[in-house]
Amino acid sequence: MSNDPQETRPQPRPVSPKSRVGEERPLVLIVDDDERVRTALQELMMSAGIDSECFASTREFLDSELPDRPGCLILDVRMPGSSGLDLQNHLATNGDAKPIIFLTGHGDIPMSVHAMKAGAVDFLTKPVRDQTLLDAVGAGIARDIGRRAAARVVKHHMERLATLTPRERQVLREVVHGRLNKQIAFDLGISEITVKLHRGNVMRKMQATSAGDLIRVWEALPEGLREKGTTL
Repeated sequence: MSNDPQETRPQPRPVSPKSRVGEERPLVLIVDDDERVRTALQELMMSAGIDSECFASTREFLDSELPDRPGCLILDVRMPGSSGLDLQNHLATNGDAKPIIFLTGHGDIPMSVHAMKAGAVDFLTKPVRDQTLLDAVGAGIARDIGRRAAARVVKHHMERLATLTPRERQVLREVVHGRLNKQIAFDLGISEITVKLHRGNVMRKMQATSAGDLIRVWEALPEGLREKGTTL
């Protein structure tokens, strides 16, 4: 991407064994209305051993069926139709947290501040050094891998929560808030022995070995679900 003839072409980076599996191999999505830029970016990704797909507009991107793989977006700001910032807002509104790297020849400070506050990995201006862009892409991919791993953990927690009875969910909520068995029994109008039975079921179903494990599961849940209390 850089026009500096003195810059050394970045060396391809080895692909980890895990990333050789199609579903896990990172994929960089490039959205830019300039065909020459798209081609140059795709060649750069290829030189570093990174898969990529190109789109000429935000509409083309949104209309495409994309594989469920970790990665990031390299996104131009000003394009015909919806802008890159519009796409960023659209993805955020729809719960798509795919990391974004803005790459533009028409950026300014307010624009970059807006993009970064909205969660962009970086805001780079053309021309950009190849290694600078690859470093940003690496950071974006790492962020997405971490996000996806965290989402899998939450999914597993939710699957276990779904096995709890309504009363067990009530007991779980009381336990994670530090309530003693006798306090839980009084609050719920049941015996302390019954509380112990429910608590044992909760520990078994949630695959927890201590109250600390239950608290960590609870805190990993989305805030909105925790606020719903017994209607998890």
